[in-house]
Amino acid sequence: MIRKLRLKLILASMLSLLFVLSVILGVAGAINYRKIVMDADSILAILRQNNGSFPRGERMEIPPFSGNGRPREGDWRFSPEMPYESRYFSVVLSKDGEVISLNTGKIAAVDMEAAIGYAKTVVSAGCSQGFADDYRYVSYDVENETHIIFLDCGREMRSFRMFLITSIGVCAGGLMAVLLLLSFFSSRIVKPFAENYEKQKQFITDAGHELKTPLTIIDADAEVLEMDIGENEWLNDIQTQTKRLAQLTNDLILLSRMEEQPQTEKIEFPVSDLVEEAVETFQALARTCNKNLSCSIQPMLSMRGDEKAIRQLVAILLDNAIKYSDNEGRIELTLEKQKNLIRLSVFNTAESVSEESLAHLFDRFYRADQSRNSRTGGYGLGLSIASAVVNAHKGKIWAATQDGKSLLIVASFLA
Repeated sequence: MIRKLRLKLILASMLSLLFVLSVILGVAGAINYRKIVMDADSILAILRQNNGSFPRGERMEIPPFSGNGRPREGDWRFSPEMPYESRYFSVVLSKDGEVISLNTGKIAAVDMEAAIGYAKTVVSAGCSQGFADDYRYVSYDVENETHIIFLDCGREMRSFRMFLITSIGVCAGGLMAVLLLLSFFSSRIVKPFAENYEKQKQFITDAGHELKTPLTIIDADAEVLEMDIGENEWLNDIQTQTKRLAQLTNDLILLSRMEEQPQTEKIEFPVSDLVEEAVETFQALARTCNKNLSCSIQPMLSMRGDEKAIRQLVAILLDNAIKYSDNEGRIELTLEKQKNLIRLSVFNTAESVSEESLAHLFDRFYRADQSRNSRTGGYGLGLSIASAVVNAHKGKIWAATQDGKSLLIVASFLA
C-alpha cells in the first residue's frame, strides 16, 4: 500500500510538471512562430505593394501586416538593410496556369524550374497565403493574372526548430532530474504515513491477540454455566456474540497479516483440484439456502503460491456469492487458463447491484447491504481479505455487473 502511495505521488508530480512545461513550451513556441509569420507577412505586404520588389530609397515606410494579407493604417519602419537581407522570388501566372513572368534574381537557392513548381503547388492549394516548405508566400490576383511572391524564411524557421528541439531537450532533462529527486525524497515524504500504517497494523494484530484470551474465557464460562443451569436464551446470546467477536478478531488478524505480504514459501500445487474440492464443500450449503451452484473447472491446472491462502480465497468468493445472491439464485464458478494467466471468476445473480458499490466492494467493513443485516453474517471483511490474498500473489481482482442484477468477481494470477 505504501509503495503504491509513493508511486502515485511520483506519477502525479511528474504529470503535473509535464503539463506545466508543455503549456509553457507551447505558449513560447506559439509566440515565436507568430512573430516569424507576422514579420514575414509584413515584408510580403511591402513586396506586394511594389510588384514583387523593395522600393528604392534611403528610408522605407512599411505598413504593419493586419493578418489578411493587406497593410493597415500606420507605418512600421524596417532597417535599411532589409532589402539586402531578404531572399525572395516571384511568379506571375495566367488564369490558364501559364507562366507570364518569373523573378529569381534575389535568391540563389531556387532556380526557375523550382520556382514554377512552388507556384503551381500554391495555385493547386488555393490558399492566399501560407508556407511552401520554408517559403512564406502571398498570392493575389491582378486583372487576369495571379501574382505569387515567396519570401525565404529558412533561417528563421531553422532557429525556431532549434528552439523547439533545445526546449524539449531541456524539459526532458528537467523531468529526469525531477524524477530522480522525487524518487529520493518521496520515501521521506511518505515515511510518516508508512510508520503510522505499520503502527495501525501492529495495533490490530496485538489487539486481536489480546482479545482472544478473554473471548475464550467468556465462551468457556458460558458453557460451564449452561452445564450448571441448563440452556438459557441469555447464555445462548452470549455464546453467539462471543463466536462472532472471535471470528471478527481472526479476520482482522488475517487481513493484517495478508496485507504485510510476508515472504512465505510458495509452492507448486494443483489449483484445479483445490477449487473443485472447495466447490464440493459449498454444494450442501447452497442447496440448503435454495441456491443453484455450478462450476466449470479446467483440469490439470497448477500455480505457484500459498495453497492455504488460495483455498481461503475460493471459500470467501463462494461464501459471498451464496450470501448475497437472490432467492433461487444462480451461482457459477469458472477456473480457466488464458494465455499466461489463471483466471478464477465467480458469478451470482442478485436482487440489485449498483455501479457505485462496485468501487467499494473490496474496502474494509464495506457491505452493499447498508442496513448491515446480521442475517447474512460477516462484517464486510471477506472481500478485503480476498483482495489482500490476490495482491500477495501479484495478481489482480475486480468486480463488474452487466445488468445491475448480477455480480461477477474475477481474480487472475500468473500461471
